[in-house]
Amino acid sequence: MNLDEARKSFAELQKREFAYNHAMGILYYDGATVAPKESYAPRGVSMGVLSEALYGLATGEATRALLDELAENADKLSAAEARELELMRKDLTELRRIPVAEYVAYTELVNEAEAVWHKAKAASDFPMFRPFLEKIVAAQRRFASLVAPEKDAYDYLLDKYEEGLTQEKCGAFFAALRSGLSPLVEKAAAAKQPDGAVLRCAFPQAAQEKLSARLMELMGIDRDHCGIGTTEHPFTTDFSKYDVRITTHYHEDDFTSSMYSVIHEGGHALYELHTADEYAYTELGTGVSMGIHESQSRFYENILGRSRPFADFLWPYLVQLCPALASHSAEEMYRAVNRVQPSLIRTEADEFTYPFHVMIRYELEKKLISGELDVAQLPEQWNALYKEYLGVDVPDDRRGVLQDSHWSGGSIGYFPSYALGSAYGAQYLAKMKETVDVDGCLSRGDFAPVNAWLEARIWKYGRLLKPGELFERAVGAPFDPKYYVNYLSAKLADVYGL
Repeated sequence: MNLDEARKSFAELQKREFAYNHAMGILYYDGATVAPKESYAPRGVSMGVLSEALYGLATGEATRALLDELAENADKLSAAEARELELMRKDLTELRRIPVAEYVAYTELVNEAEAVWHKAKAASDFPMFRPFLEKIVAAQRRFASLVAPEKDAYDYLLDKYEEGLTQEKCGAFFAALRSGLSPLVEKAAAAKQPDGAVLRCAFPQAAQEKLSARLMELMGIDRDHCGIGTTEHPFTTDFSKYDVRITTHYHEDDFTSSMYSVIHEGGHALYELHTADEYAYTELGTGVSMGIHESQSRFYENILGRSRPFADFLWPYLVQLCPALASHSAEEMYRAVNRVQPSLIRTEADEFTYPFHVMIRYELEKKLISGELDVAQLPEQWNALYKEYLGVDVPDDRRGVLQDSHWSGGSIGYFPSYALGSAYGAQYLAKMKETVDVDGCLSRGDFAPVNAWLEARIWKYGRLLKPGELFERAVGAPFDPKYYVNYLSAKLADVYGL
């Protein structure tokens, strides 16, 4: 076929690949939100059939021949086509090294594992989940040995979520954070603590649902293309830039849990909704990495959502929804949601101690994948590290080793992205403030200038650029964690009056 025909075939191939992933994504979202608890078995059958069909499409001779032909004409491709080809060839080269039976079995495994994780967490019963996690860890080691035998297995997994990330880089990053943040946590512990009573006001779920809708409206999220559901562990699913789903959970005795989940997941949604139209249904039509993705969600949740100007703006609406808050103030809420307090739950942690939650998971994952730690030892080691890093005692598995859903879905190597994303966000803020009055925007509830800055520098590119290149273009400099430490130092002084 000639080059024009090859281009058309390549576009069609990407669209077909998208369709299979879309179908499996819908099944996953349904299973995590509204599907009956015991419906995972037929869903697993469907996921297995679809994953086998996708494997066949991706690894077939016709696909191989098409990609080889395009590679021979690489000098005639556009920048977008060349990047699409690069990404697909990389993915398919890796996929071909995994036997189809193992690929399908793994898809079915994580489908069942996630259903069992929900039950195990509710019952605070790690032994119920343990056999599934053992199989997942074994599969991840196996896949790493097949796909990248020349690399350390955990380095391979880290790279899947943030291209170029290694244990060496991760270790240096975490060391910098630990040395910079530990003194801040100690200063906060010695200071008078903000009163958290404002956060414990009974806030009816129906009112929280109205708050969720208002937050999405303020953030500029297009509700015609973004839905919201409820689940045990909030997440975002991006089927395409035209269909993004976020989730939250509601606790009437802690309205900020849902509030910040919506803002966090809304940051993910904005990224996906604003990738360039021309990249839809292609390899480029999604976020480039989980580190960059988490930089969006953590930026909105913490840097914007926990700011004093936004607290001042939102407060009257919160009181309108929940009159019990009238005896408190926006200042109380601002200080309470930024209180530095070592805690059990990662998703509820303050900005200062949050990275320590991630470091704990990083250390455990390294040992699980290397074989230094058996899955059976995981709760004991988890509890020991929470005592060492955060000084807290873990009372049960539900609030300990079972609190996150990531491992049940096979996402080993993901967690460092949260800390990286948090630090990336502080550097965005420093650069953004050169041209955008961020505090002024937040005091008016006007996210449009902030959104426009991020769309122009990050969102619209999708996966066109590699993560490091995208970041450096956005801020005009390499990544430097000092921005994060400086940002938190300034916040500590403001919140605690130090």
